[in-house]
Amino acid sequence: MKFDVAIIGGGLAGLSCGIRLAEQGKRCAIISAGQSALHFSSGSLDFLSQRTDGSTIEKPLDALAELGADHPYVRLGGEAVSRMAKQAEAMLADCGLHFFGSIEQNHRRVTPLGTLRATWLSPKEVPVAPIGGELPWRRVAVVGIEGFLDFQPQLAAASLAERGVEATIEYLHLPALDGLRKNPSEFRATNISRVLDLPENLALLAQEVARLAEDVDAVILPACVGLEDSNAIETLREHAGKPVMLVPTLPPSLLGIRLHQALRRRFLQLGGQFMPGDTVLKAELEGQRVARIYTRNHTDIPIEAQQVVLASGSFFSNGLIAEFERIFEPVFGLDVLDVPERPQWTHQNMFVPQPYLRFGVKADETLRGTVNGQSLDNLYVIGAVLGGYDPLQQGCGAGVSLVTALYAAERILTQAEVAQ
Repeated sequence: MKFDVAIIGGGLAGLSCGIRLAEQGKRCAIISAGQSALHFSSGSLDFLSQRTDGSTIEKPLDALAELGADHPYVRLGGEAVSRMAKQAEAMLADCGLHFFGSIEQNHRRVTPLGTLRATWLSPKEVPVAPIGGELPWRRVAVVGIEGFLDFQPQLAAASLAERGVEATIEYLHLPALDGLRKNPSEFRATNISRVLDLPENLALLAQEVARLAEDVDAVILPACVGLEDSNAIETLREHAGKPVMLVPTLPPSLLGIRLHQALRRRFLQLGGQFMPGDTVLKAELEGQRVARIYTRNHTDIPIEAQQVVLASGSFFSNGLIAEFERIFEPVFGLDVLDVPERPQWTHQNMFVPQPYLRFGVKADETLRGTVNGQSLDNLYVIGAVLGGYDPLQQGCGAGVSLVTALYAAERILTQAEVAQ
């Protein structure tokens, strides 16, 4: 099988890179081993949210100069990072995704616990506030679902009350959910949404939400509606006559899944080939080039591509493997940024930044992976598999994925133009 570009990994970075390349007519294949980490995400996208001292970053582009030399943003340079971030916002809009926010200014979103967290982009359904400001409502109803354990309205309401918001706790009573409620393992956000998105059940939900909205300025629901019906939240708002907002739940996250589905749909519409449930087993190099890739589902039929992009994720997605005495990248054996002594991988205090979160593949200034310090000519490394940053402490995981994905796509397209 021959392609212009083969992308290993079907998460935020891999899909974004594939979309950009496919838009320019490149024949792309994405090899996706399993469920994307987006299924476990909030659906909001961080770019750079927090300094090492814990203070909130208001203008992320202005804070790039504060980052260490190994951070992917620093390696690419401020001009490229700013340009890629703006391209990412446009690309997401082209995928039919509607976000609040801009790279020029962070905002804060409401978390499932009712706290406010700085971020770059948030789905339009998520309640947000400006940095240093408060939510626009004085009275809100925080609504739970009987028997649904992945969102606790009491916790969210208590946190909002500490911010001066009068938050009442309510519960939805919908017989349509009784069948799911009998099996706690099935009573999850995605399954609830599949029931509530049915027209007859959405109508009942709208009546219930309108009742709960009578004495408040806004209603906050767990994100358990709108997976199949993109207009569901608008239907609820029309009936309530008030803002109806969603907050993410524990995984599986409907907002994250919806983001992944929109990106994948766009990639397929552009003619890309998506290979789900397949794993890259090994690669063959010829000199400093990747010549062939072998996958579990096509063991005797190699994938050949002019360019290869590694977007395999970090430890969570097995893009990096940790053994007792070493950490390594399993497909190409790329150089890895880490520390050799295992006791230095973690801190005993689980509430401080953990060193292993900065581990990852080394790349040159153009994001090409290296083996023994030598760059591979046609292998680009993007997203969470890269080292040099802490996605949790710095709040930059999605930003690194999007920026590096679009930068690698730009490099590939530029090389193709030069070759012609």
